[in-house]
Amino acid sequence: MGGMLYGLVHPVVAPLAKAIWRPEVTGLENVPATGGVILASNHLSFVDSVVIPVVVPRRVAFLAKKDYFEGRGVKGLLTRAWFEGIGMLPVDRDDPQAAINSLETALAVVGRGDAFGIYPEGTRSRDGRLYRGRTGAAHVALTAGVPIVPVGLRGTEDLMPVGTNRPRLVTVHVAFGEPLHVAGRFDGVPLGRARRIVTDEVMAAIARLSGQEVAGSYNDRAPDA
Repeated sequence: MGGMLYGLVHPVVAPLAKAIWRPEVTGLENVPATGGVILASNHLSFVDSVVIPVVVPRRVAFLAKKDYFEGRGVKGLLTRAWFEGIGMLPVDRDDPQAAINSLETALAVVGRGDAFGIYPEGTRSRDGRLYRGRTGAAHVALTAGVPIVPVGLRGTEDLMPVGTNRPRLVTVHVAFGEPLHVAGRFDGVPLGRARRIVTDEVMAAIARLSGQEVAGSYNDRAPDA
């Protein structure tokens, strides 16, 4: 059902959104046209998971709170159709196994040759700084042998600020960096060490693309994130 809805919704939403907001996109040629890939981005706003799928010509799966998929009535059906239509996948963040389930979902997505979007910071930045990356994206890349494309977003925090429910007419910038290939690079390196090296390389690339100040610490999950 999700694939069918994506085929119906994305071809309409993406051109319309780009015509209205005119996002400035660079480096799109760095996103492979086919095959499993991870898009690892900084995280400034709820709409980041909409902006990236809108500008990328192939389907990008992001995780979203399962609550968005469980509403009742007409509104609930429309909400679910919207999230599935732009490639979202449900996740229960309150489940103690949520992190493991998320990684398994990511591995399934890239394993079938699709693109998976992830925020290594874990949650959105509330002060605009770029926080230290967690190693989930690196784990998936090293396990599946797929590349990671770093993504730098700018301006999405103004597109839909916290506390608002309607997007504003602002220009956002989306920059895609060169793919980071990990397959075969870390033979003989302890897995934990390899994940940390890859993660730090990805975050350094994101910092260059986004121009953010680097916080140097992990970001705590916001109550509304």
